[in-house]
Amino acid sequence: MKKTLTAFSLGLLTSISSFQAMATQADDISVSDPFAREVPPGAPASASFMTLDNMSDQAIKLVQATSEASKIVELHVHTNDNGVMRMRKVEFIEIPANGQTVLNPGGFHIMLINPVTLLKVGQTVSVQLQFEDGSTKQVDMPVKSVKNRMGNMNNGMDHKMKHDMSGHMH
Repeated sequence: MKKTLTAFSLGLLTSISSFQAMATQADDISVSDPFAREVPPGAPASASFMTLDNMSDQAIKLVQATSEASKIVELHVHTNDNGVMRMRKVEFIEIPANGQTVLNPGGFHIMLINPVTLLKVGQTVSVQLQFEDGSTKQVDMPVKSVKNRMGNMNNGMDHKMKHDMSGHMH
């Protein structure tokens, strides 16, 4: 009986530790600079952006996002199709091993479709990120005005993107 109990205990410990090892993708992701766009009256959707840093030596996939602020939440990317910016839904957003993926205007982003209420500057929106292993991370983000964000020339990425996008729009 004692031998069986010990084997059972070891088996239980092993399954607990392997479960913890599997459920850490969310722990390996660090989120910085999250924000959601203010929704003007009548607009059918908003978008949210952030920087995702992967501190592990394995690529991690963001496979889903949910939020009580919106009826539908989807992962999207903007692509340049012969000079025309198109938006499409993607099944996942990959964060490379020991790398970074930036969700920004003109690239990957999280769409908040059919917001439950108007998203206004000063509010905070919570978005739950779900990774491939099922682990989740809640991100609370401020709602920012599109005008303020686009007019901010201090951020090199925004500045470069404005030039890239305006160059393709002619």
